[in-house]
Amino acid sequence: MSGLVLAVDIGGTKFAVALVDSDGNVRTARRAATPPGGDARTLWKALGELVDSLLDGAAADGLINGDAAAGGAVAGVGIGCGGPMTWPEGAVSPLNMPGWRGFPLRARLAERFPGVPVRIHNDAVCLAVAEHWRGAGRGSANMLGMVVSTGVGGGLILGDRLIDGGSGNAGHIGHIVVDPGGPPCGCGGRGCLEAVARGPGLAAWAVEQGWNPGAAGPPAAATAPPGEGPRTSGGTAATSGGGNGALNGEPGDPGAGSAYAGSGYVEAAVASGRQLALDAEAGDEIALAAMSRAGRALGLAIASATNLCDLDVVTIGGGLSQAGPLLFDPLEATLRDHTRMEFARRVRVVPASLGQDAGLVGAAALILATDRYWTH
Repeated sequence: MSGLVLAVDIGGTKFAVALVDSDGNVRTARRAATPPGGDARTLWKALGELVDSLLDGAAADGLINGDAAAGGAVAGVGIGCGGPMTWPEGAVSPLNMPGWRGFPLRARLAERFPGVPVRIHNDAVCLAVAEHWRGAGRGSANMLGMVVSTGVGGGLILGDRLIDGGSGNAGHIGHIVVDPGGPPCGCGGRGCLEAVARGPGLAAWAVEQGWNPGAAGPPAAATAPPGEGPRTSGGTAATSGGGNGALNGEPGDPGAGSAYAGSGYVEAAVASGRQLALDAEAGDEIALAAMSRAGRALGLAIASATNLCDLDVVTIGGGLSQAGPLLFDPLEATLRDHTRMEFARRVRVVPASLGQDAGLVGAAALILATDRYWTH
């Protein structure tokens, strides 16, 4: 058996698998489109073929020994998947994959890889774990990792250990209420951070205010997101490594991650969050107001989490983090307005740094760093 862990990242538009070493390095990886509209058998078959391709290639390259199909080629299997799910049992019902409803994903992979640990967690939790273990939150004992894209999700680290909560949903910051009279949320509530700040919701709000997408700049398809990196909470510029896809991302890309965020929404229309960021960069007043709206909502939620949990650092990844100062400046101003006690004012907000491998690295950490990230 090798010392490598099989990491699996399940998203509504793609599957990703990798072999990860004990230092959190992705040694080899494969990605494939999620079969659109696939039933349970089709989805499982596609994932199995992707895993087989990864292991066969790794065996050919000498990364693992023996017959990859025998199941003993890896030291364990870590999985990140959108919810809702039963946890830690791992029967999954991702909202953006209707073919899997109560699908026993962890049990199926345990059958495929007998004799090694197989563990699963929410994809947003895996992203937070990755940033704490090997990314922008490394060295911090108390951290909130956030993903802001088509939804808003998060994971919470306190005392250098992942906090699961009673059902594995601790850190669900997307459903902190930031505007009691605000827009309805997919969770059934109203005024949640996710309802206000997620890319599709933000674009919809801007359209209601009279936004004319693209009028202030070129279309999103032809132009990259604003190039200036987000500011840290100390006011210095930093490169955004957290946006592993633009605002049209999906959980694990990374995008939504929240149990309610994974709607499968893909922003193909002109009125997208990405175009909103471009128009804000070009000076469109409504687009600028939308970015400020998102920044203020994030600042309020982070202030509440910081006052409650005494955080050292908050990392933000996902497509919206690419908007740079347009988002981070109002976030920072709101955060400082609402963190008045000295212990809370020390919190730093920084962009996530691990890029598209974050979900895989975090899933692997469930096996490789159990003292901090697995309590069951």
